[in-house]
Amino acid sequence: MAGHSKFANIKHRKGAQDKKRAKIFTRLIKELAVAARSGTDAASNPRLRTALAAARAANMPKDNIERVLKKAEGGEGDNYEEIRYEGYGPGGTAFIVEAMTDNRNRTASEVRAAFSKYGGSLGETGSVSFLFDKVGQISWPAAAADADTMFEAALEAGAEEVESDASGHLITTSPADFNAVREALEDRFGAPEEAELTWRPQNTVQAEEAQAGTLLKLLDALDDNDDVQNVSANFEIDDAVLARLG
Repeated sequence: MAGHSKFANIKHRKGAQDKKRAKIFTRLIKELAVAARSGTDAASNPRLRTALAAARAANMPKDNIERVLKKAEGGEGDNYEEIRYEGYGPGGTAFIVEAMTDNRNRTASEVRAAFSKYGGSLGETGSVSFLFDKVGQISWPAAAADADTMFEAALEAGAEEVESDASGHLITTSPADFNAVREALEDRFGAPEEAELTWRPQNTVQAEEAQAGTLLKLLDALDDNDDVQNVSANFEIDDAVLARLG
């Protein structure tokens, strides 16, 4: 599962940190609030369906979800603005940072400061996004199905790519087909471990050990920012290096 390892190397580390720091609910609530602006009927709002699925997968209490939806119905939801930042980290690595904020100036200043502190720089919109593809990614543990069964089911549901190994299954879809594929496979294999629309690098850069620590510090600094929803990067770090860095 080459695509899984090179992508999950960074993304899964980030996901574990989110949960450890109890920030995942805050990010999910923001996404629910923004998604619900287009209507609180999940059947006619694909983005809301995705947000609700993510909230349930994270075991968010039903009361929390309903509170956000009621606020949206009453026009009382928080007014978050969605912003995408693009920049370069050490060694020419590329980053896409997606944020939701109620203060554009604060967020831009903090994201810029993080890049500067760790030897990177913010670029213009479009400066690195051409190095990535926007895709849907859905993952299940290996126990959910054998590789052949998952492959056949995912292709039948409309997936673009299926990668399996001993650690699990990674399904890649187009953004337009993401919800349909997720729902079809969830009906058969149960709730996925992760399901999100994200930026997948077309190619990855192998980070040298000397740069790896700095790259991870930059990733952590962005992850610590309450306004940051997602970070995608095009570098990978050898597992042995990660282990030495702790």
